[in-house]
Amino acid sequence: MNRSRYTVGLIMLTFFVISFLTNITGPLIPDIIQGFNLSLTLVALLPFAFFIAYGVMSIPSGILLEKYNEKKMMTAAFAIAFFGSLILALSPNYLNAVLSLFLIGCGMAVLQVVINPLLRTAGGEENYAFNSILAQLIFGLASFVSPLVYSGMVNKLQNQEIHGGLMGLLKQLTPENLPWISLYWLFVLIAIGMIIVILVSRFPRVELSQGEKAGTFQTYIDLLKKRVVILYFIALFSYVGLEQGVANWISQFLYTYHGYDPQSTGAEIVAYFWGLMTAGGVLGLLLIKLMDSRKVLILFTTLALVCLTLGLFGSGKIALVAFPLIGFFASVMYPIIFSLALNSVKEHHGSFAGILVTGIVGGAVVPLIVGSLGDLAGLRYGMLFVYIPLIYILSIGFWARPIITNKTISRKRK
Repeated sequence: MNRSRYTVGLIMLTFFVISFLTNITGPLIPDIIQGFNLSLTLVALLPFAFFIAYGVMSIPSGILLEKYNEKKMMTAAFAIAFFGSLILALSPNYLNAVLSLFLIGCGMAVLQVVINPLLRTAGGEENYAFNSILAQLIFGLASFVSPLVYSGMVNKLQNQEIHGGLMGLLKQLTPENLPWISLYWLFVLIAIGMIIVILVSRFPRVELSQGEKAGTFQTYIDLLKKRVVILYFIALFSYVGLEQGVANWISQFLYTYHGYDPQSTGAEIVAYFWGLMTAGGVLGLLLIKLMDSRKVLILFTTLALVCLTLGLFGSGKIALVAFPLIGFFASVMYPIIFSLALNSVKEHHGSFAGILVTGIVGGAVVPLIVGSLGDLAGLRYGMLFVYIPLIYILSIGFWARPIITNKTISRKRK
């Protein structure tokens, strides 16, 4: 038995860090636009660079995981994130920002591939479902915290009375006209801290199950020939595209159309978007015990469509409520889509999961399309593109035919 509560704790910390670094881009977008004088299309290339790294690294990471142990892979992942953060912190400019986010994205992609099998081993197979849910809650908590940390750090750096201590040093290292760069110095420290913690930690030996192992090249080709695999790849692509297509543009939208300060109100609303996504996940777990997951998906997606409409075309006060509620209703989409997908094929679940995770590149493509359309017709009309992935996700509830459906209380009684 390779159980280790310490390793489970380390994995939970890693989930927190992944989320903290991943979901900070949205609140930063208005500052990046002003700091580097960018169009919406150019600024959208930043989340594109981050999420395209998932498409590049997800499947190779699964192959490398079978050759190198988890400790080496996690250390390498944080080392990549360290260099990515340091590049932008030392030399803030647009090209370095693109390179920085790509490298950080590569590191986060490697971590995502490594820590799930490790969590199964360290926490025990019988506790894997519970630990996975706990990890998602921690992931959501970090997404809620990171915009608030950004807002707090920027406000403190703008205080003229700060001269000594850590904040004083940070103020000296950060360009006065780019206070948001201070976050990348924080990322540098976080990466160093995680590398040290990993190096001094002992890891249990992980035996990948047959379903978790990366398949051969032919396995991927065979899977990609199946219509259901392509449909669910598009589904994951659509979900992450929706999530990032909204989260990355909330702050800029509120600033452009309603005049809300990005460093206070904008960051706060983005934080609530992620916070309510966590809360919605808890409600979703309860509903899935009562209803078929496809019905839950239809219900929540319909309500997300209503909230998107209210956010885009309602008043400023309505937008402040509607945008976070999109996060609440989007909360069930990822786990339901992923479970429906895996329950729709009989074998090669590890390879199929790798294909699904590659769909995270949707977080690169959709915000870029929104930004490009925003340059042409205005951000409000650019964000209308988000209806497309939402409607596709809604359709899943009607066409999905899983081999195994989720067990509900009513089914148990039967």
